[in-house]
Amino acid sequence: MKKFIILIPVYNDWKSVSKLLREIDFETKNWNAEVSIIIVNDASLEKRPGLDESYKKIKLIKIINMKQNKGHARCNAAGLKYISENENFDHVILMDGDGEDRPEELNLLFNKTKESSAKAITANRIKRSEGPLFQLLYQIHKILTYIFTGKLIKFGNYSCLTKDAVAQLVKEASIWSSFSGSLAKFVDVRDSVHSIRGKRYFGPSQMNLFSLLIHSFSIIGVFRLSVILRSIIFSFLYLFLISYNFSIINLLPVIGIFCFLLLVLKVSFRADSVELNKSLENVDKVDILSSSNNR
Repeated sequence: MKKFIILIPVYNDWKSVSKLLREIDFETKNWNAEVSIIIVNDASLEKRPGLDESYKKIKLIKIINMKQNKGHARCNAAGLKYISENENFDHVILMDGDGEDRPEELNLLFNKTKESSAKAITANRIKRSEGPLFQLLYQIHKILTYIFTGKLIKFGNYSCLTKDAVAQLVKEASIWSSFSGSLAKFVDVRDSVHSIRGKRYFGPSQMNLFSLLIHSFSIIGVFRLSVILRSIIFSFLYLFLISYNFSIINLLPVIGIFCFLLLVLKVSFRADSVELNKSLENVDKVDILSSSNNR
């Protein structure tokens, strides 16, 4: 029987996580597999409530309590590193703890693992739940990513990884900054399922426009050598085209590309192999909340 671990980062959103665990338990009830949960508690200030322990399918729940808040992407990176070094597993599923990664789509990921030999199965967004402005900016982000990296990235963190894919990713410094960008760059053998972005169980979305900007630059920054090369090529081609009608105003697009490049390079330095390698030093303690052996 294969072993699946579902990795969930959380910061001050225990009410949502409690509901999500019940939804996961329901959705996975017919899986011919062992299901465990690992929650990375990103130094939450909110007191953790008692979580429902009457799970029928979930075998084990572990909470990795971090000493210092590091952010969503780094929780995923630390969680994958912890799992790769301490757990026996066949697949890891990463999902958000707020309901935006819909638990009913876990079955799509699980079924795909039975028919696909891919190292990673991504939940590719075909529909989102945010407002029109956010969705417009998100489409611009995808277009810019494709132009400057050559990669059309339609997925976020929601995905299913094999043991080999996890082993590959935890070696890459860029996972400390962007999971999806790292997955797109370093794991070539991928498959996908369709996914609809759900709505948060409680409260407003934590992804604002500034977060989207950092998210976008973090993904693009994974491919910074490609971004540098393409920026140079685009600039020279543009300068050649305007060489017969040169003016300061005509230089504005080149200046824009240069500023864009500087921002991408700045954000790309968030990738840090040293911090990744010592990320488990930030673990305070690991709590075991539920085990099938205790029921």
